[in-house]
Amino acid sequence: MASFSSKTFHIYDDYMTPKSAWENIQHLLPKDKVIWEAFYGNGDSGSYLKELGFNTIHEPIDFFQNDKGDIIVSNPPFSLLKDILPRLKFLNKPFVMIMPSSKINTVYFRELFKNENIQLIIPRKRIQFIKVPFDPDNKQQCNFDCFYYCFNMNFERDIIWLE
Repeated sequence: MASFSSKTFHIYDDYMTPKSAWENIQHLLPKDKVIWEAFYGNGDSGSYLKELGFNTIHEPIDFFQNDKGDIIVSNPPFSLLKDILPRLKFLNKPFVMIMPSSKINTVYFRELFKNENIQLIIPRKRIQFIKVPFDPDNKQQCNFDCFYYCFNMNFERDIIWLE
C-alpha cells in the first residue's frame, strides 16, 4: 500500500493562469464592467485580460486591503482560499474564480455559499497552469481539474459546459 509523507509534500501557489483560460470564457465576461484581477502573480493574467479587450485593474496590491473594479476575475492562490472566499463574500461583488473542482465539496465552501447564487463554468479540458519559475525538468502538467466558480454573474444556466 502506498503511503503519504507530509514531510515531502509542499504547497506551491506559483502557478500562473495561461491566456487560454481567459480566452475560453471571454464570451461570458461583461465588456461594460471594470474587471479587477485581484491576485497579481507574475502580472501576465491581467495583461491577457487587457489584450482580450477588457477594462482591467491588475496591480501588485494586497487583496485583503483593497476593493477595486466592478467584478473580480482571477486565479487565486489555492492555499489561501479559506481566507479569500470570506473576503469575496464580504465584498459582495460578482466574481469568477478559477479553483479546484473539489472545492465545491468542502464544508467551508458549502457553508459560506449555500444560500448564494453560485454558478459553475466547466472547461472542456484541464487548465494547464504555468509554473513560475519555469522548471524545464518538470512536465508542467496539471494533475487536477478546475472549474470557474461564479458568484452573482446571473448567467442563463447554473452550469455552463465549455465546448
